[in-house]
Amino acid sequence: MQLSDTPGGLLAGVDEAGRGPLAGPVIAAAVILDPENPVDGLRDSKQLTARRRESLYEEITGTAIAWSVGRADVEEIDRINILQATLQAMRRAVEQLVPAATHVLVDGNQCPPLTCPVEAIVKGDSKVAAISAASIIAKVTRDREMIEMDGLYPGYGLAGHKGYPSSAHLEALQRLGVTPIHRRSYAPVRRLLKGYIP
Repeated sequence: MQLSDTPGGLLAGVDEAGRGPLAGPVIAAAVILDPENPVDGLRDSKQLTARRRESLYEEITGTAIAWSVGRADVEEIDRINILQATLQAMRRAVEQLVPAATHVLVDGNQCPPLTCPVEAIVKGDSKVAAISAASIIAKVTRDREMIEMDGLYPGYGLAGHKGYPSSAHLEALQRLGVTPIHRRSYAPVRRLLKGYIP
């Protein structure tokens, strides 16, 4: 997608990973691709194998004009809700870009508060290369972090399901209890905590 109103500008794509999980942060990425160094095979990160995502991650970070990652941790998600936390993570990612973006395209239907023009593109991760690249950066970054968390909180299977509410994760929560990285505002965790309160 080309924007006729931003000739010569720096277009950043933005996407997130981790809105649905019961545990861990939400991670957003912003990417300004280099038109002189196109990356082949960009698409929604969920349509790629983990191995392909890792390979594309290295190519994107090695050729992009700029890329950055923003985050919102569990405490912030529980305090302001996942939508607002996601928008804050996106804003942080964009604000860290050097050079700064002149226009931003965001996957989805809501935009973070930014000082430059921003547009939401529904299914943007399958339509806009820069958003696809951001999707991959966000997903790989978050997956790597959840694999590390698996070592800190063994028994929950975090390296496999990455915090999503799989049956194995829900069973582990029942058996082992809630960790500091679980989102207490999410219903399955909240219900479990209520069971612990006299």
